Amino acid sequence: MNKTELIEAVATRSKTTKAQTTAMLNELLEVIQQAMASGNDVQLVGFGTFSVTERAGREGRNPATGETITIPAKKVVKFKPGKALSDAATAKSAGTKQTAKKE
Repeated sequence: MNKTELIEAVATRSKTTKAQTTAMLNELLEVIQQAMASGNDVQLVGFGTFSVTERAGREGRNPATGETITIPAKKVVKFKPGKALSDAATAKSAGTKQTAKKE
């Protein structure tokens, strides 16, 4: 599902226009970005938590030349899904998997 499909689905469920839904989604994303840029985590209970962590600098290799390079430290965004989201994502596949019994 892409952003356009998401907007259409939310607009249909909430009985709002696509323009209203687009504006709300864009503002929601902007608020999340601003919160994370200021160093705050964003926790949506049942959905998940967005957080910013520091990745340490390390040495790596240029795959083309084999030369050792220094990869600088940087901040990265992480997402940890909530229980409800994890359960919903695995609900379909859980019904199709069969567990083997040990004898």
